[in-house]
Amino acid sequence: MKQNKPNTPNKAKNIPKIPRSVIIPGKILQSIAPPLATKYAIKLFTTPIKYKTPEREQIMAKSAQKEMLFIPELNKKVMVYTYGYSKKKVLLVHGWSGRGTQLYKIADKLLENGFMTISFDAPAHGKSEGKKTMMTEFIAASNYIEKKYGPFEYAIGHSLGGMTVLNNIKQGLAIKKAIVIGAGDIITDIFNVFVSKIELNQKIVPRMKRYFLNKFGEDVDNYSASLAAKEVKIPTLIIHDEEDKEVTVSCAHNIRQNTKQGELLITKGLGHTRILKDDFVVDSIIEFIKRNP
Repeated sequence: MKQNKPNTPNKAKNIPKIPRSVIIPGKILQSIAPPLATKYAIKLFTTPIKYKTPEREQIMAKSAQKEMLFIPELNKKVMVYTYGYSKKKVLLVHGWSGRGTQLYKIADKLLENGFMTISFDAPAHGKSEGKKTMMTEFIAASNYIEKKYGPFEYAIGHSLGGMTVLNNIKQGLAIKKAIVIGAGDIITDIFNVFVSKIELNQKIVPRMKRYFLNKFGEDVDNYSASLAAKEVKIPTLIIHDEEDKEVTVSCAHNIRQNTKQGELLITKGLGHTRILKDDFVVDSIIEFIKRNP
């Protein structure tokens, strides 16, 4: 197990609160028509926020070769970023409401060390098609991209992207090592947190699960990260910040306990997204990849 990074100044940003304009309609629906409140919650849960690409990601966004790739299984096109050129390829998967360039600092460091990266805007994210999506579409897009751009030697995922990478490996993605950063775990727990944030009754959670059971024909908890981790036999670095306000650090411990060759790196004061730009974290990722190749 890796040593924790020494304490750093608390730079974790406060997570933006859900606007009252979003919460109030749900509460009204819950009081007069619970089934409609469930549909409202599902719509919110599956609709990411598209943020403008920040200046710090522009170099990667402009330098990478870009292609709108059609994913037959989803009947959608996603934007793919090919960054650098090397026979050693690394797949990068961003998280919810992220972008294919969000892991730019990790990508830059990989380029310096002789790797190239393939990343993408997940469905309904960035420049990709669609308005609604779920992790199953992240997984399907990653699997198809591996067939077209792979094989990959390593895969790195942040948040929902980390959960995606573990499920990709469970479904057969053949890589040497994996890195997951700030990954969530049990889907039901994610539902519970989400419903609490939008201030609805927890009775909606089983209704949401039932909706997705009918839609996909299986329990959404089958996609939980710790469950997928049981099928991950390769060396895996699990990185998480103990002050992550979006995903509790207990998720990292659960994932680690279920991996065969897992290592845990816990930081302090970096939160959920700043962790992607931290020099110590980025250097630790490179060291992990290059160790015993």
